[in-house]
Amino acid sequence: MELVAQVLGGDRRALARLISRVENRQNAAHAVLSALYPHTGRAHVVGVTGPPGTGKSTLVNEMAKALRARKRTVGVVAVDPTSPFSGGALLGDRVRMRDLAGDPGVFIRSMATRGSLGGLAKTTSDVVKVLDAAGFEIVLVETVGVGQAEVDVARTAHTTIVIEAPGLGDEVQAMKAGLMEIADILVVNKADRPGAANTARALEITLELGRSHRKEERLWEPPILKTVALTGMGVDKVLDAVADHYGYLQQSDQWTRRERERARSDLLRMLEQELVCQLVERAGEKRIEAWVERIAAREADVYTAVRELIAAK
Repeated sequence: MELVAQVLGGDRRALARLISRVENRQNAAHAVLSALYPHTGRAHVVGVTGPPGTGKSTLVNEMAKALRARKRTVGVVAVDPTSPFSGGALLGDRVRMRDLAGDPGVFIRSMATRGSLGGLAKTTSDVVKVLDAAGFEIVLVETVGVGQAEVDVARTAHTTIVIEAPGLGDEVQAMKAGLMEIADILVVNKADRPGAANTARALEITLELGRSHRKEERLWEPPILKTVALTGMGVDKVLDAVADHYGYLQQSDQWTRRERERARSDLLRMLEQELVCQLVERAGEKRIEAWVERIAAREADVYTAVRELIAAK
């Protein structure tokens, strides 16, 4: 556990190595996470999501710079698409964040989705825990930007920022998916472009419709903010809203509730992974491949195969 001690002591190289071990699920990764877990629970995890082309990476970069100006330490987990050649992350986010390089108060990690849906990688939550244990006060989690189904971030983050932008061909993209339901803060980025006012108004209408369908009044209403991430305009207001939401979570029972939701999500995720691994190991590669051949030949269906594999001893 020397690596754990080094991470807790602030060793950045040890932190990078440990994250790689966790991300690749190497031997002793679970033991490392178990050792770090008592040191977690202090970071404010902020998720940043939204459709592609909204400027998430640029905004996260500016948020990190502004947080450093406020003397806050920042961890950034940028989930990138998986390279079809190497299987690793396409490091577009880290290229855009190069002006943060060398700052000891910032640690940036790009992760590949590796086929995972929902905008996050399977080990994103674990990497967030490592950064939390390492002492970073705020952890920014940027989703991959694959579209309108990136709702997994709400199970990882305490505060979720949903970004929209004008000129994407549809001013009400968020209406068609679960993004509006998970938003704690709404941001219209690229607000200097034509159509920004219409995009903000569309979000306002969506929020109003949501209020009319709710039986109880919510204590927190998502603010709608305008930013131009390329110039930094509006970023301080976004950080003020993040701080306000953190205060709201702490003063109400929502912080405890969200921690329980994160714990439940982590538990079910690990149960699913472990049980699948055990089932595959018990069934054996030959038996699984035999079912694959039968299913491909239309001699059996996947539902029957799953029932038979689970029932087999």
